[in-house]
Amino acid sequence: MSHYRPQSELQTHEVANQPPPFEDVNFFDSDIALKQTAEQRGGKSHLKKLSVYGALLGSAEMIENARLAHQNPPKLISFDRYGHRLDEVEFHPAYHALMDLGLSSGYASVAWTAEEGGHVAHAAMVYMQAGGEPGVGCPMTMTYAAVPALRHEPDVAKEWVPRITAGQYDKRFIPASEKKAATIGMAMTEKQGGSDIRANTTTATHIGGNEYELVGHKWFCSAPMCDAFLTLARTDAGITCFLVPRWRPDGTRNAFHIMRLKDKLGDRSNASSEIEYHGAYAVKVGEEGRGVRTIIDMVQHTRLDCIAGSAGGMRAALAQALWHTAHRSAFQKKLIDQPAMAMVLADLALESEAAAALALRIAQSFDNMEDEREAAFMRLATPVAKYWVCKRQPGAVYEALECHGGAGFVEEGPMPRLFRQSPLNAIWEGSGNVIALDILRALGREPDSLEAVRAELLSAKGANTHLDRHLASLDRWFEPGALSEATARRFAEEMALALCAVALRQTAPDFVFDGFCAARLDPDQRSYAYGALAPNIDARKIIERARPAV
Repeated sequence: MSHYRPQSELQTHEVANQPPPFEDVNFFDSDIALKQTAEQRGGKSHLKKLSVYGALLGSAEMIENARLAHQNPPKLISFDRYGHRLDEVEFHPAYHALMDLGLSSGYASVAWTAEEGGHVAHAAMVYMQAGGEPGVGCPMTMTYAAVPALRHEPDVAKEWVPRITAGQYDKRFIPASEKKAATIGMAMTEKQGGSDIRANTTTATHIGGNEYELVGHKWFCSAPMCDAFLTLARTDAGITCFLVPRWRPDGTRNAFHIMRLKDKLGDRSNASSEIEYHGAYAVKVGEEGRGVRTIIDMVQHTRLDCIAGSAGGMRAALAQALWHTAHRSAFQKKLIDQPAMAMVLADLALESEAAAALALRIAQSFDNMEDEREAAFMRLATPVAKYWVCKRQPGAVYEALECHGGAGFVEEGPMPRLFRQSPLNAIWEGSGNVIALDILRALGREPDSLEAVRAELLSAKGANTHLDRHLASLDRWFEPGALSEATARRFAEEMALALCAVALRQTAPDFVFDGFCAARLDPDQRSYAYGALAPNIDARKIIERARPAV
């Protein structure tokens, strides 16, 4: 799109009272909460690189690339014109430009190559990516998260991890051994089982050494143009994890057939597919019959990205709402100065910063897993935060859309895209019920994880009366019969609210922390919709902190 000023004086009227484009904005430097929290959580050595990434991601060029990538979704090319099978997906150049920016900036590699704060830096990039183009985040996240799973098979990791951590993007569809970098996808679920991956029927036949051939199907395979895929198949020993490359060792195409691309609600720049294995070459990853345990290490890391991505999606929507209301007037005032609008924006800002604070606290625990308490905290806090933060995103994005009025409902703007994207992370890597049950399993199998989370919560005791009352109320969950599958979602919600408050206590100003506690933990002030805050909450200070510092 042209950067020259469009004509505003038309034949019938003058175009006025419209906000300027929200572009050429540094997504890192303009986000005070993100910048401060990343530094406090151990990301100080990465601040300069995060600023560079934020500037590039928020540039007019990359915002235009995001629009183009969504308006020109991927296309499946099953055969060439002569009838040869291809199983390739064609992307718009804008998609490749966004992938190049992310991977070359360290999105998938920094967590594994940095001496300190790598996961915090990675989470901050995921968070910012949600405001640029979250669709490309899917293959980049899977690539990042594949590393701990691959390490279950040292020889496989030795070959593939250096390609992941190369910090480059190579879009060519050729054998990975001939590329400067590689991306990794995931193909787990099948039609008959969905999240119940133990019901999978794909079979693996041993052909020698660590090599197998797979026959079966996968119902959801995102980013099918990745160079290899972690997948599950059944051997005589049970469900086992495998890596399926797109090319066989002899340089021929693997029998990895893309049956169709999904026509999705959102995330439309990213290809998601249904695939079949017709004797596809694969190498085993981890112990045979222990595939679920192997892949859970990848899933735990993708859940971190779900949390950071949803926090970033809320921030992206809030930033758009703040920008719009700061530049548009109604009834003799800027919208942002209207008391009713100010309460909505402040409420959204509290939600957004709480999500960011919790996301980066959990990322910090990933960086400190050599500490037993931090590792235990991570195991329980991750699914709790995944449950809550991802579920909060759609409502927050909708409310930010409404702040635009009818302009927010028009496809030419960014809000419809942000809204369609908003349910994704709550579904990906375990929808609400799956996550709630995972929380119960963590409590049962790893009681030290609950001890670590409770220690974290009690560290803020005495800081706020609403929080103290909420923390005391959590004890009822540990009475006999209180926790069950039927009550697991309520437990997750109450635990997540406490974690958000404590995370804010550790990194945010008192007016944000106290405002959140009043808005979310005080039963007399808590409301069912955004904007119904108590009048004693300092909405102006909260808004000024949240406004993009441009």
